[in-house]
Amino acid sequence: MKTTLDELQAFTQVVDAGSISAAADQLGQTASGISRALSRLEDKLGVTLLRRTTRRLELTEEGAAFLTQTRRILAAVDEAEEQMALRRQVPAGRLRVDAATPFMLHVLVPLVAGFRQRYPQIELELTSNEQNIDLLEQRTDLAIRIGPLRDSSLHARPLGQSPVRILASPVYLAARGTPQRPDDLSGHDLLGFTQLEHLNSWPLRHAQGDSLTITPTLRASSGETLRQLALAGAGLVCLSDFMTDRDRASGALVEVLAGHRSERRQPINAVYYRNTALAARITCFLDYLSASLVAHDWAKN
Repeated sequence: MKTTLDELQAFTQVVDAGSISAAADQLGQTASGISRALSRLEDKLGVTLLRRTTRRLELTEEGAAFLTQTRRILAAVDEAEEQMALRRQVPAGRLRVDAATPFMLHVLVPLVAGFRQRYPQIELELTSNEQNIDLLEQRTDLAIRIGPLRDSSLHARPLGQSPVRILASPVYLAARGTPQRPDDLSGHDLLGFTQLEHLNSWPLRHAQGDSLTITPTLRASSGETLRQLALAGAGLVCLSDFMTDRDRASGALVEVLAGHRSERRQPINAVYYRNTALAARITCFLDYLSASLVAHDWAKN
């Protein structure tokens, strides 16, 4: 008896979701139905794909090998369905987009309503990761990456560049004073990143060069967390304009050491792994995003 697409989808969803119940919720089915589909699949293949315990599910060696092939099959089916949608000239299907939390919240989320109204047959699925992910492994169609690209296997579409600058809240500056030169930072609370150490190099001209590597007083993995800390008066921070332009416009955050700032702009790229022509749903999303960014000064090259 041949395996079915429903069984393959149930298998991959259980692996991705981490549990049968979570997979059932995501697929709109019952946990018992998903469990039966897995059992049928294993019976047909004559192997155990998943070891089940009361606490977790674990892929067997055979399951890991079969998962790779299953993903390719499902991707091929998605592509075939997508080609049919292209014939109708109606962009449709699921579009998985990944971006770091700050870009997701400050740039993408405000555009979602307008995009969905224009393309109602595209099903958006948004994820946030502070580190670069493997697009193929995570089954992601498109990712927005901030900073220089290091993965040469990915195709990229430039979206713009965003300046970075040193900021603080008026409350913090009133309590601690405003630094007048880079050397003054040694007497201040500095907010920095935990993992991306290059982001703790601030664009400040001083006697030794055009950048100053700081030792953070307080660290966080997300730029959005650092922004919230700065707004709460926890210290000085170096962040990109795309996430702070509204704060600066309202006065919630103000730039410091502007006269010492060296020019640094973070490139913003949309990356995708497909080697073939872009799917219609990806193309229309990129076109919509690019057109929307024109209104932002920070996005201009």
